[in-house]
Amino acid sequence: MGAWFSGSISLLALLIAATGIYGMLSYHVVERTSEIGIRMALGAQPADVRTLVVGQALRMGVIGLALGLAGALAATRVLDSLLFGVTAGDPATFAAVSAALLTVLLFAAYLPARRATRVDPMVALRTE
Repeated sequence: MGAWFSGSISLLALLIAATGIYGMLSYHVVERTSEIGIRMALGAQPADVRTLVVGQALRMGVIGLALGLAGALAATRVLDSLLFGVTAGDPATFAAVSAALLTVLLFAAYLPARRATRVDPMVALRTE
């Protein structure tokens, strides 16, 4: 029962983290709509703009992931007594969670960037 409850709470925490990542990146791209409009008006291709936005988001995400992994590894000594059947520094768990969060990060950056590149550059420029 305790393992089921811990697993449910951890999945809920992962879902909340994924929602937060998507919301933050979506807001970040919406704030940059006028910049994207200027780039598009000056002749940038939509694929180039999407690559720029996703690349910047990926850099931010990798930095955040590295800091989070460092914090999680530091907290493993406290959690070691609470875990059964896995070690506190289980590489498979860290890799799976990291991969899941990076996947969410890529989708969270790509979808709003694609939406922003579809906006007419003149409409984006008039919003300011």
